[in-house]
Amino acid sequence: MLEAEFWVAVAFVVFMAIVWKVGGFTTMTKGLDSRAVRIRHELDEAKRLREEAAAVLADYKRRQVEAEKEAQSIVAGAREEAQRAAEEGHRKLDEFLARRTKAAETKIAQAEAQAEAQVRAAAAEAAVRVSETILKERLQGEAAQGLIRSSLGEIRTRLSA
Repeated sequence: MLEAEFWVAVAFVVFMAIVWKVGGFTTMTKGLDSRAVRIRHELDEAKRLREEAAAVLADYKRRQVEAEKEAQSIVAGAREEAQRAAEEGHRKLDEFLARRTKAAETKIAQAEAQAEAQVRAAAAEAAVRVSETILKERLQGEAAQGLIRSSLGEIRTRLSA
């Protein structure tokens, strides 16, 4: 009985009796219970924070999807607007070219008419001079001069028209 293990066991039992008598077990259990309550609160708080983080993440993902849809809508709208602007630009360019072509054709027609009138006037003047010269050579006298003047005036009016 005098072995060391025996005396360690006796000392342990005595120590436990003293701890029990002093109320150490109740203090330990209260400490452990309070620690368990604190841990339970921390776990509840962690669970609440996790749920809140999951809600924030879900909200973020929803907003991201909405933002992507809105970005796609904006891009599609911009493409449509660019297409309309390009079509409008082509239409205005075509109208401008048509107006310029018509104006150029009008100017050309006016220039042709003016050139034709000038050629007719020059031809009439030349014809009158040639006729005057021929008639002067062939016709002589005062009656011939009156006839020449009236004929030349008549020729000028007919050729000018």
